[in-house]
Amino acid sequence: MDISEKWNDVDFYFSNKIGSNDPIMDSILKANTEADLPAIDVSANQGKLLYLLAKLKGVKNILEIGTLGGYSSVWLGRALPEDGHLITLEYDPKHAKVARENIKKAGLENKIEVIVGAALDSLQVLEEKAVPKFDFIFIDADKPNNPNYVKWALKLANPGAVIIVDNVVRSGKIIDSESEDLGVQGTRQLFDLLSNESRIDSTAIQTVGTKGYDGFVFGIVKE
Repeated sequence: MDISEKWNDVDFYFSNKIGSNDPIMDSILKANTEADLPAIDVSANQGKLLYLLAKLKGVKNILEIGTLGGYSSVWLGRALPEDGHLITLEYDPKHAKVARENIKKAGLENKIEVIVGAALDSLQVLEEKAVPKFDFIFIDADKPNNPNYVKWALKLANPGAVIIVDNVVRSGKIIDSESEDLGVQGTRQLFDLLSNESRIDSTAIQTVGTKGYDGFVFGIVKE
């Protein structure tokens, strides 16, 4: 058996055994496929991890940068209390439309707000509107802007907030300082930023599974 096939099989085993899959989440993935959205959502187990981390933190306000079809938005939205709120930022109007439909299907339209436009512009607007600061921020958007998104996350985060950045291993390409891949360059700049940023305590985790070889940054904003 190919090693990547084994990763997939183990992921499916975990999902089936400990409930990372359910009919609503499966229907969201189906809707995304039918709408021809790219299949770059987090995996079921990764979605469940986001949910559990948000639950563990007891979050009330969540910011997501990069919505796609709303799969991770729904996982995170499920962790919110009755008066909780999630703002998710999406560049593509088509993706946002699909996400809103999926969010409604999940019964979370009163908790999740989709904002359409370039994320850096939307983040500026959020700051100008003085929205309540966030307890949990998930960044899964265009990788060249990862450093800019983290800078904004630090501006908009409460002390003690969790910040997670997805897709930071780049199938191992992250260690290639000569890479011409803009996603790799942006993510390397992210790590340069974190290595000199005193406001956040962070680490990085490598992962394997249905999404191949990748990983994420996990950080906590200092009190």
